Amino acid sequence: MLLVIASDNGLPGIGRAMQVLRQGGTALDAVEAGIRLVESNTEDDSVGLGGLPNVLGQVELDASIMDGRTLAAGTVGALQDYEHPISVARRVMKQSPHVMLVGPGANRFAAEMGFTPCDLLTDKARDKWREWLRRLISAEEIEHLADRRELLPLVQSLLEEIRHHGTTNFLARDVHGDIACGVSTSGKAWKYPGRLGDSPIIGAGNYADNRFGAAACTGSGELAIRCGTAHSVILYMKMGLSVADACLEAMRDLHPLLTAHGGGIDIVAMDKHGQPCGITSDPQGGRYLVMTDESAAPEFREAARLS
Repeated sequence: MLLVIASDNGLPGIGRAMQVLRQGGTALDAVEAGIRLVESNTEDDSVGLGGLPNVLGQVELDASIMDGRTLAAGTVGALQDYEHPISVARRVMKQSPHVMLVGPGANRFAAEMGFTPCDLLTDKARDKWREWLRRLISAEEIEHLADRRELLPLVQSLLEEIRHHGTTNFLARDVHGDIACGVSTSGKAWKYPGRLGDSPIIGAGNYADNRFGAAACTGSGELAIRCGTAHSVILYMKMGLSVADACLEAMRDLHPLLTAHGGGIDIVAMDKHGQPCGITSDPQGGRYLVMTDESAAPEFREAARLS
């Protein structure tokens, strides 16, 4: 069965991902193609072009991609000036001896691979950044923010009002039964420069293994890192749990941290047979996207809730 699962902001790309699968493309091809369209969607301020910047007004992008057949993976973190970090991450996986590149090294690699740089900060995102900063500092201070000796107190004040920020997740299963997953994000708005969440960290933000399934996370990345959430879902399936029960157990692992620190986590997953699942810590609920080879259009499904 051909299958694509995506977070609820994956609508711009899920149809393209399924088209790739129907044309005989691999799960990796589908994940990359779908995510690229979300990265180019300027209406989504949590991913790619138009993503909200760090505290200095710099858009820093994170992404990862993993092949469930070989367990090969590639990730980039704090990448600036390149619209498609998911494609850069795939090049890291395919053409470098490494799994992760970050910061200036990731930028250098993207240039070496022939990617075209662009300005990621849209007028809309810049205006929103200034609006939030003006709550705490003057317009003149904003202009000289890079010279400020201490940024951490400002970041802490800004993040007090931001507990949940989006990410795009894609999981795919191709005609060969191979599974892949990918994640892309601009991370927390107004973050400290260089901050990485779970998205570029294999085992935290995503994981894929043909023998068991795949999983990816959205939300409070620091918490998913501490629990190794995506890999936990796969491990619970390895232990014999269904994909739904595996997601529930991984969310229960997170519960003490969510209680102590706030925030939220959403998980999307599939087992090796293509059974999908989504779960959220949000008491108000959530949803995710599913599309199969028999689907005329993507379908929104309600995510299970942590009870």
